[in-house]
Amino acid sequence: MSDNRAWEMRVFLRVAATGSFSAAGRELSLTASSTAKLITRIEQRLGIRLVERSTRRLRLTPEGELYRERAEALVGELEALDAELAGGAAAPSGSIRINVSVPFGRHLLLPLLPDFTRAFPRIRLDLTLTDEVVDLYAAQADIAFRAGALGDSSLLAVKLGDVRRRIVASPAYLAARGVPLAAGDLARHDCLGFNFRRAAAVWPLRSGGRLTDREVQGPILANNGETVRHLALLGLGLARLAEYHVRADVRAGRLVTVLDEAVVDSEAFHALYLGRQRTPRRIAAFLDFCTPRLRALLAEGL
Repeated sequence: MSDNRAWEMRVFLRVAATGSFSAAGRELSLTASSTAKLITRIEQRLGIRLVERSTRRLRLTPEGELYRERAEALVGELEALDAELAGGAAAPSGSIRINVSVPFGRHLLLPLLPDFTRAFPRIRLDLTLTDEVVDLYAAQADIAFRAGALGDSSLLAVKLGDVRRRIVASPAYLAARGVPLAAGDLARHDCLGFNFRRAAAVWPLRSGGRLTDREVQGPILANNGETVRHLALLGLGLARLAEYHVRADVRAGRLVTVLDEAVVDSEAFHALYLGRQRTPRRIAAFLDFCTPRLRALLAEGL
Protein backbone atom coordinates (compact mmCIF):
# COMPACT_ATOMS: atom_id res chain seq x y z
CA MET A 1 0.00 0.00 0.00
CA SER A 2 1.22 3.49 -0.73
CA ASP A 3 -0.47 4.83 2.41
CA ASN A 4 0.53 3.81 5.92
CA ARG A 5 -2.71 2.28 7.13
CA ALA A 6 -1.04 0.18 9.79
CA TRP A 7 0.28 3.37 11.41
CA GLU A 8 -3.14 5.00 11.10
CA MET A 9 -4.71 2.02 12.84
CA ARG A 10 -2.21 2.22 15.68
CA VAL A 11 -2.95 5.91 16.18
CA PHE A 12 -6.70 5.27 16.09
CA LEU A 13 -6.36 2.48 18.67
CA ARG A 14 -4.52 4.80 21.06
CA VAL A 15 -7.20 7.46 20.59
CA ALA A 16 -9.88 4.86 21.31
CA ALA A 17 -8.02 3.64 24.39
CA THR A 18 -7.26 7.07 25.88
CA GLY A 19 -10.39 8.93 24.75
CA SER A 20 -8.27 11.93 23.90
CA PHE A 21 -6.32 13.27 20.92
CA SER A 22 -3.78 14.93 23.18
CA ALA A 23 -3.20 11.85 25.38
CA ALA A 24 -2.84 9.58 22.37
CA GLY A 25 -0.52 12.12 20.74
CA ARG A 26 1.74 12.24 23.81
CA GLU A 27 2.12 8.47 23.75
CA LEU A 28 3.00 8.53 20.05
CA SER A 29 5.10 11.75 20.04
CA LEU A 30 2.48 13.60 17.99
CA THR A 31 0.71 16.88 18.60
CA ALA A 32 -3.00 16.80 19.42
CA SER A 33 -3.81 18.56 16.16
CA SER A 34 -1.76 16.07 14.10
CA THR A 35 -3.53 13.19 15.81
CA ALA A 36 -6.95 14.73 15.16
CA LYS A 37 -6.09 15.36 11.51
CA LEU A 38 -5.00 11.76 11.05
CA ILE A 39 -8.32 10.47 12.46
CA THR A 40 -10.19 12.90 10.20
CA ARG A 41 -8.22 11.57 7.21
CA ILE A 42 -9.32 8.03 8.03
CA GLU A 43 -12.94 9.16 8.32
CA GLN A 44 -12.79 11.02 5.01
CA ARG A 45 -11.32 8.01 3.25
CA LEU A 46 -14.00 5.70 4.64
CA GLY A 47 -16.82 8.20 4.31
CA ILE A 48 -18.05 7.59 7.87
CA ARG A 49 -17.61 9.16 11.28
CA LEU A 50 -15.57 7.03 13.67
CA VAL A 51 -15.28 9.37 16.65
CA GLU A 52 -17.79 11.68 18.31
CA ARG A 53 -15.93 14.79 19.48
CA SER A 54 -16.82 16.59 22.70
CA THR A 55 -15.07 18.97 25.06
CA ARG A 56 -14.75 16.29 27.75
CA ARG A 57 -13.96 12.94 26.15
CA LEU A 58 -14.01 11.35 22.74
CA ARG A 59 -16.49 8.54 22.14
CA LEU A 60 -16.48 5.96 19.36
CA THR A 61 -19.47 5.69 17.06
CA PRO A 62 -20.83 2.18 16.32
CA GLU A 63 -18.77 2.26 13.14
CA GLY A 64 -15.79 3.33 15.22
CA GLU A 65 -16.27 0.35 17.53
CA LEU A 66 -16.28 -1.99 14.53
CA TYR A 67 -13.18 -0.30 13.10
CA ARG A 68 -11.44 -0.61 16.49
CA GLU A 69 -12.30 -4.31 16.72
CA ARG A 70 -10.95 -5.10 13.27
CA ALA A 71 -7.94 -2.81 13.66
CA GLU A 72 -6.95 -4.52 16.92
CA ALA A 73 -7.04 -7.90 15.20
CA LEU A 74 -5.00 -6.70 12.22
CA VAL A 75 -2.40 -4.85 14.28
CA GLY A 76 -2.14 -7.81 16.63
CA GLU A 77 -1.46 -10.10 13.69
CA LEU A 78 1.23 -7.75 12.36
CA GLU A 79 2.93 -7.51 15.74
CA ALA A 80 2.79 -11.27 16.22
CA LEU A 81 4.27 -11.80 12.75
CA ASP A 82 7.10 -9.38 13.46
CA ALA A 83 7.82 -11.04 16.81
CA GLU A 84 7.59 -14.52 15.33
CA LEU A 85 10.00 -13.81 12.48
CA ALA A 86 12.38 -11.85 14.69
CA GLY A 87 12.40 -14.51 17.39
CA GLY A 88 12.66 -17.54 15.16
CA ALA A 89 10.21 -20.30 14.25
CA ALA A 90 10.59 -22.08 17.60
CA ALA A 91 9.19 -19.25 19.70
CA PRO A 92 5.49 -18.38 19.18
CA SER A 93 4.66 -15.03 20.75
CA GLY A 94 1.95 -12.45 21.13
CA SER A 95 -1.30 -12.13 23.06
CA ILE A 96 -4.19 -14.64 23.17
CA ARG A 97 -7.58 -13.47 24.44
CA ILE A 98 -9.45 -16.41 25.98
CA ASN A 99 -13.10 -16.53 27.04
CA VAL A 100 -14.14 -19.45 29.24
CA SER A 101 -16.91 -20.36 31.67
CA VAL A 102 -16.06 -19.96 35.35
CA PRO A 103 -16.16 -23.69 36.27
CA PHE A 104 -14.27 -24.82 33.15
CA GLY A 105 -11.64 -22.17 33.71
CA ARG A 106 -11.31 -22.72 37.46
CA HIS A 107 -11.22 -26.53 37.46
CA LEU A 108 -9.74 -27.50 34.07
CA LEU A 109 -7.99 -24.69 32.20
CA LEU A 110 -6.21 -22.71 34.91
CA PRO A 111 -4.34 -25.75 36.31
CA LEU A 112 -2.74 -26.20 32.86
CA LEU A 113 -1.38 -22.67 32.64
CA PRO A 114 1.77 -22.97 34.79
CA ASP A 115 3.18 -25.61 32.44
CA PHE A 116 2.00 -23.68 29.39
CA THR A 117 3.61 -20.41 30.42
CA ARG A 118 6.86 -22.21 31.16
CA ALA A 119 6.77 -23.84 27.73
CA PHE A 120 5.77 -20.63 25.90
CA PRO A 121 7.11 -17.68 27.90
CA ARG A 122 6.64 -15.23 25.02
CA ILE A 123 2.88 -15.81 24.77
CA ARG A 124 0.70 -13.52 26.91
CA LEU A 125 -2.71 -14.83 27.99
CA ASP A 126 -5.65 -12.47 28.52
CA LEU A 127 -8.34 -14.45 30.38
CA THR A 128 -12.03 -13.66 30.83
CA LEU A 129 -14.06 -16.06 32.99
CA THR A 130 -17.83 -15.73 32.61
CA ASP A 131 -20.79 -18.08 32.36
CA GLU A 132 -22.59 -15.71 29.99
CA VAL A 133 -22.35 -16.84 26.38
CA VAL A 134 -20.63 -14.07 24.45
CA ASP A 135 -19.98 -13.37 20.80
CA LEU A 136 -16.31 -13.92 19.99
CA TYR A 137 -16.23 -10.87 17.75
CA ALA A 138 -17.89 -8.59 20.30
CA ALA A 139 -15.72 -9.93 23.13
CA GLN A 140 -12.58 -9.65 20.96
CA ALA A 141 -11.71 -13.20 21.97
CA ASP A 142 -9.29 -15.41 20.06
CA ILE A 143 -10.46 -18.64 21.71
CA ALA A 144 -13.62 -19.53 23.64
CA PHE A 145 -14.36 -22.76 25.49
CA ARG A 146 -18.08 -23.54 25.32
CA ALA A 147 -20.58 -26.30 26.04
CA GLY A 148 -23.56 -27.13 23.86
CA ALA A 149 -24.47 -27.14 20.21
CA LEU A 150 -22.37 -25.15 17.76
CA GLY A 151 -23.98 -22.13 16.16
CA ASP A 152 -21.78 -19.73 14.19
CA SER A 153 -20.44 -21.57 11.13
CA SER A 154 -17.69 -18.96 10.68
CA LEU A 155 -15.95 -20.32 13.78
CA LEU A 156 -13.55 -23.23 13.78
CA ALA A 157 -14.08 -25.83 16.50
CA VAL A 158 -12.02 -28.47 18.23
CA LYS A 159 -14.12 -30.98 20.15
CA LEU A 160 -12.80 -31.71 23.62
CA GLY A 161 -15.34 -34.27 24.77
CA ASP A 162 -18.85 -34.96 26.03
CA VAL A 163 -19.59 -34.13 29.64
CA ARG A 164 -22.34 -35.72 31.71
CA ARG A 165 -24.34 -33.68 34.20
CA ARG A 166 -24.74 -34.74 37.83
CA ILE A 167 -27.18 -33.76 40.57
CA VAL A 168 -25.33 -33.28 43.83
CA ALA A 169 -25.94 -32.14 47.39
CA SER A 170 -24.01 -31.97 50.62
CA PRO A 171 -24.32 -34.85 53.13
CA ALA A 172 -25.79 -32.36 55.64
CA TYR A 173 -28.54 -31.30 53.22
CA LEU A 174 -29.47 -34.91 52.44
CA ALA A 175 -29.50 -35.82 56.12
CA ALA A 176 -31.90 -32.98 56.84
CA ARG A 177 -34.15 -33.21 53.75
CA GLY A 178 -33.86 -36.81 52.66
CA VAL A 179 -32.41 -38.40 49.52
CA PRO A 180 -34.53 -38.02 46.35
CA LEU A 181 -35.09 -41.46 44.86
CA ALA A 182 -37.16 -40.51 41.80
CA ALA A 183 -37.53 -37.47 39.54
CA GLY A 184 -40.85 -36.62 41.16
CA ASP A 185 -39.15 -36.21 44.53
CA LEU A 186 -37.50 -32.98 43.33
CA ALA A 187 -40.77 -31.12 43.96
CA ARG A 188 -40.02 -31.44 47.69
CA HIS A 189 -36.44 -30.21 47.43
CA ASP A 190 -34.62 -26.89 47.05
CA CYS A 191 -32.99 -26.88 43.63
CA LEU A 192 -30.31 -24.28 43.01
CA GLY A 193 -30.44 -22.53 39.66
CA PHE A 194 -29.06 -19.86 37.36
CA ASN A 195 -30.27 -16.32 36.73
CA PHE A 196 -28.91 -15.61 33.26
CA ARG A 197 -31.31 -15.30 30.36
CA ARG A 198 -30.58 -18.60 28.65
CA ALA A 199 -31.12 -20.61 31.85
CA ALA A 200 -34.39 -22.56 32.12
CA ALA A 201 -35.86 -23.74 35.43
CA VAL A 202 -36.07 -27.33 34.18
CA TRP A 203 -33.81 -30.34 34.58
CA PRO A 204 -33.99 -33.07 31.89
CA LEU A 205 -34.43 -36.40 33.70
CA ARG A 206 -35.39 -39.94 32.79
CA SER A 207 -38.68 -40.82 34.42
CA GLY A 208 -40.83 -43.85 33.63
CA GLY A 209 -38.52 -44.91 30.83
CA ARG A 210 -38.59 -41.60 28.97
CA LEU A 211 -36.71 -38.31 29.11
CA THR A 212 -38.75 -35.37 30.40
CA ASP A 213 -38.03 -31.80 31.44
CA ARG A 214 -38.71 -31.60 35.17
CA GLU A 215 -39.56 -28.15 36.51
CA VAL A 216 -37.56 -27.25 39.61
CA GLN A 217 -37.43 -24.36 42.03
CA GLY A 218 -35.30 -23.22 44.90
CA PRO A 219 -34.43 -20.33 47.19
CA ILE A 220 -31.29 -19.07 45.42
CA LEU A 221 -30.22 -18.31 41.86
CA ALA A 222 -26.68 -17.42 40.80
CA ASN A 223 -24.95 -16.23 37.66
CA ASN A 224 -22.20 -18.86 37.48
CA GLY A 225 -21.66 -22.53 38.17
CA GLU A 226 -18.89 -22.00 40.68
CA THR A 227 -21.23 -20.04 42.94
CA VAL A 228 -23.90 -22.73 42.60
CA ARG A 229 -21.31 -25.33 43.59
CA HIS A 230 -20.43 -23.36 46.73
CA LEU A 231 -24.11 -23.02 47.61
CA ALA A 232 -24.46 -26.79 47.38
CA LEU A 233 -21.40 -27.26 49.59
CA LEU A 234 -23.06 -24.99 52.16
CA GLY A 235 -26.06 -27.30 52.28
CA LEU A 236 -28.50 -24.91 50.60
CA GLY A 237 -29.93 -27.32 48.07
CA LEU A 238 -29.45 -29.68 45.15
CA ALA A 239 -27.32 -28.55 42.21
CA ARG A 240 -27.13 -29.87 38.65
CA LEU A 241 -23.56 -29.37 37.44
CA ALA A 242 -21.04 -30.81 35.01
CA GLU A 243 -19.31 -33.96 36.20
CA TYR A 244 -15.84 -32.42 35.99
CA HIS A 245 -17.06 -29.52 38.12
CA VAL A 246 -17.96 -31.67 41.14
CA ARG A 247 -15.48 -34.52 40.67
CA ALA A 248 -13.10 -33.49 43.45
CA ASP A 249 -15.94 -32.75 45.86
CA VAL A 250 -17.59 -36.12 45.26
CA ARG A 251 -14.30 -37.99 45.66
CA ALA A 252 -13.64 -36.13 48.91
CA GLY A 253 -17.17 -36.74 50.23
CA ARG A 254 -18.05 -33.04 50.34
CA LEU A 255 -20.87 -33.65 47.83
CA VAL A 256 -22.95 -36.73 47.06
CA THR A 257 -24.55 -37.59 43.72
CA VAL A 258 -28.26 -38.46 43.62
CA LEU A 259 -30.63 -39.72 40.92
CA ASP A 260 -27.71 -41.09 38.93
CA GLU A 261 -29.94 -43.33 36.80
CA ALA A 262 -32.29 -40.45 36.00
CA VAL A 263 -29.63 -37.93 34.96
CA VAL A 264 -28.63 -38.97 31.46
CA ASP A 265 -28.08 -35.67 29.64
CA SER A 266 -24.65 -34.52 28.52
CA GLU A 267 -23.15 -31.66 26.54
CA ALA A 268 -20.32 -31.48 24.07
CA PHE A 269 -17.43 -29.14 24.90
CA HIS A 270 -15.49 -27.36 22.16
CA ALA A 271 -12.66 -24.91 21.82
CA LEU A 272 -13.88 -22.29 19.34
CA TYR A 273 -11.72 -19.84 17.43
CA LEU A 274 -12.13 -17.44 14.54
CA GLY A 275 -11.73 -18.97 11.12
CA ARG A 276 -8.77 -17.65 9.19
CA GLN A 277 -6.75 -18.77 6.19
CA ARG A 278 -3.79 -19.34 8.48
CA THR A 279 -4.16 -19.89 12.21
CA PRO A 280 -1.60 -17.75 14.08
CA ARG A 281 1.16 -19.85 15.60
CA ARG A 282 0.40 -18.65 19.12
CA ILE A 283 -3.22 -19.89 18.75
CA ALA A 284 -2.08 -23.20 17.30
CA ALA A 285 0.48 -23.61 20.08
CA PHE A 286 -2.14 -23.03 22.77
CA LEU A 287 -4.64 -25.44 21.22
CA ASP A 288 -1.99 -28.10 20.57
CA PHE A 289 -0.88 -27.87 24.19
CA CYS A 290 -4.29 -27.77 25.87
CA THR A 291 -6.44 -30.01 23.68
CA PRO A 292 -5.03 -33.44 24.63
CA ARG A 293 -4.82 -32.48 28.31
CA LEU A 294 -8.39 -31.17 28.41
CA ARG A 295 -9.67 -34.24 26.58
CA ALA A 296 -8.04 -36.48 29.17
CA LEU A 297 -9.50 -34.44 32.06
CA LEU A 298 -13.00 -34.42 30.60
CA ALA A 299 -12.87 -38.18 30.00
CA GLU A 300 -12.26 -38.91 33.69
CA GLY A 301 -15.21 -40.29 35.61
CA LEU A 302 -16.10 -39.77 39.25
